[in-house]
Amino acid sequence: MAGAGSPAFADLFAALPVAVLVLDAGDGVVFANGACEQLLNQSERSMRGLGFHQILDLPEEYAARRDRGLALFDTDLTTQRGHRIRVDLIEAMLGDHPGWRIVTLHDLAVARRHSAGDRGAGARAAVGAAAMLAHEIKNPLSGIRGAAQLLGSGGGDGELTELITTEVDRIAALIDRMQDFTDTRTPALESANIYPLLAHARRVASAGFARDLVIEERFDPSLPPVMLDGDRFLQVMLNLLKNAAEAVAGQDDARIVIATAYRHGMSASAGPGRPRQPLPIEICVLDDGPGAPADIAAHLFEPFVSGKPEGQGLGLPLVEKLVRDMGGIVGYAREGEPEWTVLRLLLPRAPE
Repeated sequence: MAGAGSPAFADLFAALPVAVLVLDAGDGVVFANGACEQLLNQSERSMRGLGFHQILDLPEEYAARRDRGLALFDTDLTTQRGHRIRVDLIEAMLGDHPGWRIVTLHDLAVARRHSAGDRGAGARAAVGAAAMLAHEIKNPLSGIRGAAQLLGSGGGDGELTELITTEVDRIAALIDRMQDFTDTRTPALESANIYPLLAHARRVASAGFARDLVIEERFDPSLPPVMLDGDRFLQVMLNLLKNAAEAVAGQDDARIVIATAYRHGMSASAGPGRPRQPLPIEICVLDDGPGAPADIAAHLFEPFVSGKPEGQGLGLPLVEKLVRDMGGIVGYAREGEPEWTVLRLLLPRAPE
């Protein structure tokens, strides 16, 4: 086998879709592939040379091993940065490098998201369902609303007609949101400075659904231009900020944060069949609310899954679609101590 620093070694593991770490005889990290960087939210450069225990809070079963292979299934782990993951951890010895080991981390949240088959097929099914509902339901709604208005103008029960029109408008708004899934146009990607867009999203939020909340900024001032569609990105940010505002509603000293960072070496595929590409631009929306219920946390980006009593489960799936259309990825996590909800976007950097 080639040395850890050689291109052959890197190429061998970089192509794998599973998170891979290579440890030397002293438990030090000598290599981490792109999937591992994404899972642990840490670049290979920052991990290299650290001990494995300095990256993950390892269970007792791992510490008890004696230079042999190990497999831990369906295991909750916490990174030293406070990011929780649920994985199958499998370790194997490297025969031609005494004491060296390969550790693979199979992300169960991703596995469950893909367990029903091709994610693209699921998205296409959602698009079809949205188109069908829009066609079959929206037109009759206009007739119902018109009838209610006629009833009101004829001296009928004004409270009843107001109730009818309000509920019809609510259903129509839901159908409008579902129609967003039917937009299959290619996004107009262009190089953009991210900060005017973030400032605009914050102003809109502060003037409306987040008017009583403080939205903090933690920005990397040296972030380079980003490749994105401005209108879709604003739609994504407003969805995420609204989600955060609803999560902390009624909470004393509620906090929402928009954060940016540049993640060196971060790369991933935006979907099945798409090549891996660098995704170094990180934009996070954080809130100190309670987070999603544990039983649905792995399914938040699936249509009609919601932890809110009045939720329709369309906001985050739409965010996932829009971000994927721009060549990026989005993820949910609970991080820190005390824990915060983090919705993390990773987007491509614009060509120089």
